[in-house]
Order: sequence, then structure tokens, then C-alpha cells
Amino acid sequence: MKFICDAPGGKAWFRIETGHEAQQESELMQHAVEKHFRREREKAVESYQPSPATSYIERDIGLEDHVQRRMPLFLTLRDAEGNGLATAMLPPGGKAANDFRIIVVGRGNGDPYLSERAAIEALAAHFGLTLERGDCYPYAR
Repeated sequence: MKFICDAPGGKAWFRIETGHEAQQESELMQHAVEKHFRREREKAVESYQPSPATSYIERDIGLEDHVQRRMPLFLTLRDAEGNGLATAMLPPGGKAANDFRIIVVGRGNGDPYLSERAAIEALAAHFGLTLERGDCYPYAR
């Protein structure tokens, strides 16, 4: 996992970078982030077009950078002891996109805004996004 930003109360947001990390997040938080992570990664891999001038051996050198740029950001909020508090899926690069549904959920797809609003606001400020509960928590309706 890669550190993204601090949040109030000794908490921090981290980027989930591998399928294994996504699996651990799913188990810890009792939700399906792993399924979404793997699906988005596969879409990013399928969109990769290596340069035609690249030899077979060098073909996939730029693949991982491409995947990291194209995939949504999958993030986890952790407290100082490493406990999982919330999971977020933001647009690629953390840049606002009208056609992208941002999702923020807690353990068991619970509402993280009840206890983690300040941390979610810190994440929003870090990326310059608006992460309102009504827009990002899919079970609020």
C-alpha cells in the first residue's frame, strides 16, 4: 500500500495497489472491493497498447504504469493501529470525472460518514474533490 494523506485523529489514507491488498481489504472490511479492483485492473490491462516498435521481450515494460494511470484509485482509511475504517474508490488519478461514480463505504458496506466524516473530508481536500454522503455512499437512498 502507498501512503496518500493524513486524516484527523491519527488516521491515514493509503492506496491499494495489488490484488492481494484488495483481497485483504475485502476480508478485513467484509465487502467486495477485491471484485471491483480485479475487474477495473483487467479493463486497464486490456486497454494497454504497447508501441509497435517494441520487441516482444520489452512489450510489457510500460504496462504497470499504464494500469496505475487508467485504474480508479482504491483507497483504505486506517487508524494508528492499522485497523480498517473505510474504503473508497475514486476516479483515475483522483481527478473529477462526470461519468465516474465515486464510492465510499465502511465495514460490511456500512455508512462511514457516521464516524469518519472528518477523514473523508481530508481525502476530498487532498484530491480537490467533493465527497458528499448522498453522492458517494451507495446505500444512502
